[in-house]
Amino acid sequence: MARLTLFLIDLVAVSVLVFGLYFPRHRRRDLITAFLGVNVGVLAVAGSLTSSTVGAGLGLGLFGVLSIIRLRSTELDQHEVAYYFSALALGILGPLGGDSLWLAPSLMALVIVVMYVGDHPRVFRSYRRQTVVLDEAITDETALVARLEQLLGGRVHAATVERVDLVTETTVVEVRYSLPARSALPVREKAVVK
Repeated sequence: MARLTLFLIDLVAVSVLVFGLYFPRHRRRDLITAFLGVNVGVLAVAGSLTSSTVGAGLGLGLFGVLSIIRLRSTELDQHEVAYYFSALALGILGPLGGDSLWLAPSLMALVIVVMYVGDHPRVFRSYRRQTVVLDEAITDETALVARLEQLLGGRVHAATVERVDLVTETTVVEVRYSLPARSALPVREKAVVK
């Protein structure tokens, strides 16, 4: 009975993670299936492993193998990787909760709370990252930072030049910057600036 309760708690926890946190904040529908499928799949496999003589080491090995396979199959943003690992962790915690009925649910709640706080829109809301394509070839770092600050209306913290094309006179740069607090509105990750 205790194992079934832990399985149900896992399903509630992953539902909160996916439908309460991830989708309302990021709106990427295709990852809902991935997060739910990985969680329930790991829950099922880990649940069957705990009833056999195989130890938790095999379950954690499964965690690593699934992580490598999934992360190599498509490009994920860093916050999506965090949600992916959280879904995996919730699936492992259910069956491997041990004898204590409160330990696994407490750890599941901890994962949910950390994701809620860490991915909250108000945390560092003025900080941004963009890939910017300038319609001029700028090789001087000081001039580049000044131009980016003028265009983006914020303070540049880091500018990594990805490509300078002297033939087409373009500069591609990844910029990490912050906006003044009053103008911190959501922006897209990639922009073309001319």
